[in-house]
Amino acid sequence: MNDSLITPASKAGTAGGIVIILLVNINSGEILKTILLSAVGAAVSFTVSITLKWIIHRFKKTNR
Repeated sequence: MNDSLITPASKAGTAGGIVIILLVNINSGEILKTILLSAVGAAVSFTVSITLKWIIHRFKKTNR
């Protein structure tokens, strides 16, 4: 394929069209749900990390 046929303007137009189609098809409720689920996931991950760190610290302390 000839590279001169694919200009930066056509690449930008294609990318812009894809983004617009995606934005139109995404429901705002889905975005809110995704944000909420990611926040819950981060909170659970943080809590589990802190809890495991505390358990390991207590375990090491009792074995001395």
